[in-house]
Amino acid sequence: MGQRLAELIERYEVPGAALAYLHDGRVHEYAAGVLHTGTGVAATTDSLFQIGSVTKVWTATMLVQLAERGLLTLDTPVAELLPEFRVADTEVTKTVTVRHLLSHTSGIDGDLFLDTGRGDDCVEKYVEACAGLAQNHPLGATQSYCNSGFTVAGRIVERLTGKVWDAALRELVVEPLGLTHTVTLPEEALRFRAAMGHLDGGAPAPVWGLMRSAGPAGLICARPADVVAFARAHLEGGLLKDPRVMWEEQVAIPNPYTLGSHWGVGWILGTWSGRKVISHGGNTIGQHAMLWAVPDTGTVVCVTANGGHSGAFTHAVATELFGELDGLEVPPSLGPPPTPVEVDATPYLGVYQRAGARQTVGRAPDGTLTLRIEALGALAELQEPQEFALVAVDETTFVGRRHGDPAWTSVVFFTLADGTPYMHAGARATPKVS
Repeated sequence: MGQRLAELIERYEVPGAALAYLHDGRVHEYAAGVLHTGTGVAATTDSLFQIGSVTKVWTATMLVQLAERGLLTLDTPVAELLPEFRVADTEVTKTVTVRHLLSHTSGIDGDLFLDTGRGDDCVEKYVEACAGLAQNHPLGATQSYCNSGFTVAGRIVERLTGKVWDAALRELVVEPLGLTHTVTLPEEALRFRAAMGHLDGGAPAPVWGLMRSAGPAGLICARPADVVAFARAHLEGGLLKDPRVMWEEQVAIPNPYTLGSHWGVGWILGTWSGRKVISHGGNTIGQHAMLWAVPDTGTVVCVTANGGHSGAFTHAVATELFGELDGLEVPPSLGPPPTPVEVDATPYLGVYQRAGARQTVGRAPDGTLTLRIEALGALAELQEPQEFALVAVDETTFVGRRHGDPAWTSVVFFTLADGTPYMHAGARATPKVS
């Protein structure tokens, strides 16, 4: 697999990658490429990569642990645990629950990336800043990815344990599993080889990582073998009395063509060749990670990358590896249909906007449907606007591809029960505003 990993990073223009997988009770580790194109330092199996939003499953796991101890339930309102918690909608403030946070059904407009400092009170300060967050959709009406909700969840961990999120993570997860290469802070990562992210075009990212307030939503740095050990505990025991609680379907994903069909508690849920798969992915500034586990076979795979066409790369790794190990067919990425589909897309034209992005559906001079994506907020300067054509797959589903990217992006247009129009892409539901 080592040689094949090297071939795949070259094909997908990934500077460096590391892979670990558990199969038949044995862990296998591989690495290829470099951690930083400017230094040429080689990627190794014990190198740390930013696993981004895979962190969310770790935060969810801690809350389920605390629920097993009787300190809360998944249906406890957040306001009972954090009386100071506020969002713009007063009714949501009172009624949003821990389950809503962990299944991305709160509707809170969740891409607030806010630097609240490096102090141990950064998560507490972030929760205070959530008071102005509006609703992306009504509470529980659909699924929309919410980073902010997981930082709030991390603050609940802090309140119930009396420790900062980083320390609680060490006590509840890292130390019980004996993980030796899992950290959350840059000064800890400096003790190891650590990957640098690379942006489009291959240049190293201008900054190494996200602000500390994003910790519970996405700041774990780890070697893949540690991430595999974490997921193994979800299959074999070691963290939770009943990890299957986290695999129960909570909500259908309106756009099921990218990640999975449903969200569980923290985990994304899907089915490959008739078998349940639990997974999560993560993206930071120029870094990408994917984690998959198949409860029926006990196979766990984690692959990390520091740039290039990383999404297509990790999908290719999963396709080959799960086919070889378990005989499972990983669903191919949705692409254009073999026969063009004629759709009246006029109702979909317009602007869709949320805290982190403005997405404009328009028409090119030749009549082609187009999607322009502009990042908003703190990360806007790190992401150039993207515009590409959309191709109809059916009446509500379209695919598009950024220039030079081998992977297609799926976009689903849908309406809520009250008729409000939305676009679902990148795991997020974005309302039409004009």
